Parts: sequence; structure tokens; C-alpha cells
Amino acid sequence: MARRPRRNHSPAFKAKVALAALKGDRTMSELATQFDVHPNQIKQWEDQLLDGVTDVFDDKPKTSKEPPIDVKSLHAKIGQLTLENDFLEGALDKAGLLASAKK
Repeated sequence: MARRPRRNHSPAFKAKVALAALKGDRTMSELATQFDVHPNQIKQWEDQLLDGVTDVFDDKPKTSKEPPIDVKSLHAKIGQLTLENDFLEGALDKAGLLASAKK
């Protein structure tokens, strides 16, 4: 029996399967046959759904996963790069290489 290639299921499909499992009107094997997914996978999705349900009614705002931006360090980096560009522009101008590039 050949192994089937790995499949990636969409979050909508996972939710549909997990909700069908929560209804309880069919057995896991029936759901597995209907959705062509292993019963253990259905159980994992059902457990994830039950674990995440409390977040729907949570009053706390969701935390941002992006790190805060440090404006001071960004301004320092911009200043450093500006100085380096000015220095290199002056050096290229003295060498006579910059005038040919501007033509």
C-alpha cells in the first residue's frame, strides 16, 4: 500500500470537521470516512477547538506578536547610514568616479 503525500488542510476545513465531531451524531470512524481524515487527527482538531473556545469570549485584547519598534535605534541607524553615504559620495567625487555616474 503506497503512502499518500502529506496534505495541508485549511482552517475552515478543520473547523468544519471539529464541529461535526462535537455534534456527536456520528462516530469517529464515520467522520473519518466522510472527511477522508484519520480519526486521531479529528480528535486533535476537536481538542484544539475546545481549548480555543474560551478565547472567543475573552475580554482581554489580543497581544501583538510583533515586537515593539524602537524608534531611537532606528533614527540612530538612519543617521549612521546617512553619514556613510555622504562620506562615500565625497570619496567617489574626489576620485572622479561619481561624475561619470551622474551623466
